[in-house]
Amino acid sequence: MEKHSKRYRSAASSSDLKQEYALAAAVEVLAKFPKPKFDETVELSFRLTVDPTQGDQMVRGTTPLPHGSGKKVKVLVFTADADAAIAAGADHAGLEDMMAKVKEGWLDFDVAIATPDAMKSVRTIARVLGPKGLMPNPKSGTVTDDTAGAIKAVKAGRVEFKMDKSANIGVGIGKRSFSSEQIVGNAAAIIEAIGKVRPAVLKGTYIKNVSLSASMSPGVRIASTEYNQF
Repeated sequence: MEKHSKRYRSAASSSDLKQEYALAAAVEVLAKFPKPKFDETVELSFRLTVDPTQGDQMVRGTTPLPHGSGKKVKVLVFTADADAAIAAGADHAGLEDMMAKVKEGWLDFDVAIATPDAMKSVRTIARVLGPKGLMPNPKSGTVTDDTAGAIKAVKAGRVEFKMDKSANIGVGIGKRSFSSEQIVGNAAAIIEAIGKVRPAVLKGTYIKNVSLSASMSPGVRIASTEYNQF
């Protein structure tokens, strides 16, 4: 823990973290921070002005990352045709057998996809999947008859974002081992995707602030000129 705190302090002292940076400059600031021995996840954090208690102000969606997420994604498909899903690249597939495992506490997957027919059964385990953010949802493209297409999209780096109860969104956009150009490209894609799902009822400012960070680093504030068009 002491090593982490020293690294964090070193990073914090290496740049003016009260300053706001253009996206490309922020990525360069992050690149200069000391690196731990593992390949950290790079994340964008958004603070929105919406009211999370209002159903018509919910902010969620998906977007492909042009350079992928750098993460190996384990996919479970709830389907009556398990063989086809496995052939399409799913790590696990099935219906009643998979549901039984989930009920017993097994959650060794990152994304769950379901066919519309299978959802009739999958809804019975919503209380297990929902709190973990693993419930298939048509809005995120994870309830579909085109399971092969959904598997490919998720494995290629499609990410889902969803506002929490405090109107915050955190999205992994890559790894520290990515080039600056890859991180900038992925970050720009996320900013645009979140900007496009601005609730229609919202007046005035939508995105209050955005910061860029790695797993063990302080946040670097992004200039509002990168997102104030939304």
